[in-house]
Amino acid sequence: MNALKQYIDLYDENRELLEQQSPALLNKLREEARTHLDGARLPRKGSEDYEATDLEAVFAHDYGVNVNRLPFEADPGETFHCDVPNMSTCLYYSSNDAFHSSPTAERNIGQVVVLPFSMAAVDYPELMSAYYGKLAHLGDPTVALNSLLVQDGLFIYVPDGVVPERPIQLVNIFNAALDMMVQRRLLIVVGKNAALKLLACDHTQSPDYRYLNNQVVEIVAMQGSTVDYYDMEESTPQTNRVSSIYVEQHEGSNVLIDGITLINGFTRNNYHVEVNGEHAETHLLGMTIASGEQHVDSHTFISHNAPRCHSNEMFKYVLNDNAVGAFAGKILVQPNCPRVEAYQGNRNLCGAPTAKMYTKPQLEIYTDDVMCSHGSAVGQLDEDALFYMRTRGIGIDEARRLLMQAFVADVIDGVRLDALKDRLHYLVEKRFSGTLSNCASCMAACKKS
Repeated sequence: MNALKQYIDLYDENRELLEQQSPALLNKLREEARTHLDGARLPRKGSEDYEATDLEAVFAHDYGVNVNRLPFEADPGETFHCDVPNMSTCLYYSSNDAFHSSPTAERNIGQVVVLPFSMAAVDYPELMSAYYGKLAHLGDPTVALNSLLVQDGLFIYVPDGVVPERPIQLVNIFNAALDMMVQRRLLIVVGKNAALKLLACDHTQSPDYRYLNNQVVEIVAMQGSTVDYYDMEESTPQTNRVSSIYVEQHEGSNVLIDGITLINGFTRNNYHVEVNGEHAETHLLGMTIASGEQHVDSHTFISHNAPRCHSNEMFKYVLNDNAVGAFAGKILVQPNCPRVEAYQGNRNLCGAPTAKMYTKPQLEIYTDDVMCSHGSAVGQLDEDALFYMRTRGIGIDEARRLLMQAFVADVIDGVRLDALKDRLHYLVEKRFSGTLSNCASCMAACKKS
């Protein structure tokens, strides 16, 4: 059975309604997406270079789709405690796939534009037309499905030379009392010599329902811009996610993408970076802590299309119980692109013999005078280090927790917001100690922190 067919049929039956409730720009791409989905199939387990992924099974469940745009209200200030101590943010949130602003978003945001697509298509038609759907690949069936069914999204634009004082925080909440799939979409354009720091947090209100977030994020970093995108997933074992992030970098831009998975069900993260200008700098980081039946799969692709650029990529996994991790990364250096420095690493700890890790790092270089390296390693906790710590009076559980925290510390230290860095160290400590749960049930702990 083709899992996509039920959603294609849903579109065909509700096409007129979807188009009435969406900007014309989304409808235009919708037609192209429908063509790409004809005959398309999602990857099944064993169909790719390694056997870790089964997207067909993830999408096969009969999820509800909110075609009628019924309201599902959520108040993150009352229900979720996502504040980062000592960090003031402009807060926005999505209730399933409908975006809202909080009072903090209306103060001191300056010249930064944060609008739903429905409003941005009217107020900023040229920017929306120039960039919406231009980076994301419709050849990926999950991207095509997002483009087929999405009815709105969030547009963030930082004009040339604007450097906001505060980060933007986007809290994505699942709160429907039924199994549901949503199509979340972000378009981020950061102008010349401008800057943006964005923290996106995924949370689930109820652990009793199955949810699927199929999201697409497009980021354009103009000449001399600086972009930090922190993507934190702290949901439930019943919440699945397929996330595709596309980045286009221009000359002298500096982009940091940091993906953090603490609690989830199944997650597939795709990162696609096109480095199109000289002296651009790319930092791609990922950290996964998985236990139980969690599954986290990361695919990365960085294409150096210009000379004299730098990229640094590091993904770390800590897997326990029956958790499954996967990493497939590729760095491509195009012809006539000398003086490129590109580094890729994947380091993994399996804390139980039943945990599984699949890894495939790749380099593809078509020019001379470059400095590139890649590597991966899968291992267990150092028995000598555990023995040494136990001789110093540290219990086995505490010793294991300390070693695992030390293992992921360098990925957390790559965060360029000090307050967020401190918060992540705290959350990781709680995760390893087994006291971190989804936000719906951790209100007391967050209030005390």
